[in-house]
Amino acid sequence: MTVASRRRNNTNFDNNLISRLQKQFPDLIPPAIALIIFLVAWQAFSWLPGATLPGPIQVIQDTWMLIMYPFYDRGGIDKGLFWQIWASLQRVAISYTLAAIVGIGVGIAIGVNKTIYKALDPLFQLLRTVPPLAWVPISLAALRQNEPAALFVIFITAIWPILINTYVGVTQIPQDYNNVAKVLQLNKKDYFFNILIPAALPYIFTGLRIAIGLAWLAIIAAEIVMSGIVGIGFFIWDAYQNNDVSEVILALVYIGIVGLLLDKLMAWIQTLIVPAEQK
Repeated sequence: MTVASRRRNNTNFDNNLISRLQKQFPDLIPPAIALIIFLVAWQAFSWLPGATLPGPIQVIQDTWMLIMYPFYDRGGIDKGLFWQIWASLQRVAISYTLAAIVGIGVGIAIGVNKTIYKALDPLFQLLRTVPPLAWVPISLAALRQNEPAALFVIFITAIWPILINTYVGVTQIPQDYNNVAKVLQLNKKDYFFNILIPAALPYIFTGLRIAIGLAWLAIIAAEIVMSGIVGIGFFIWDAYQNNDVSEVILALVYIGIVGLLLDKLMAWIQTLIVPAEQK
């Protein structure tokens, strides 16, 4: 009976998997066709006279060892792409977490207090328009080390969408909610956790999703101009300096995949936390 039950369970699992794939198959066809067309066009352009960029076939041939052995570690900055991406992700995780904490906190503060908003808004509008690369020399001059400078560049880039969207979410709380809070005579703690945060959550997560993409972009930009650190950004710059264009292209593909996964991760977390009726 035990063997028969296991076989039935395996059969049911296989049938469920096949049925899910069949349902999703129509959605997979358009992006698959678009990807094939893009690769064919790219390969065709690489065969034109005077073309300088390698095609996808040559990229795979030139970077086959990097693709097959992403976990090698020879010490220093000579590491596989897994470790390069992992080092960059660690920096993003640290700075993004700090940006989320500070951005949400300050966003709530300026959302509930107009005086604080009037005092800080001009400064925020000035700072948020500065490009990530412009912060690199300032952070290096102030912090004197590559690692904390890179962390600061990510932080200062990621904080603005979180802060602004949190502020908008707090100011867009429906008046009916505030009226209910007055009728029930909720104290500040109950109002914060039962009214303010739930109402602002969709806006906060919009800022968090935008910020994770900007944080990933910022670390690449920061690492490119910072020498001697392990990270996918410096890997790209080092490959370009050595005229290894295929390695640059491979790293760009990996960056795009990681960026997509980070966005999907934040979207999944949002589905777990934000109620369906608020999405």
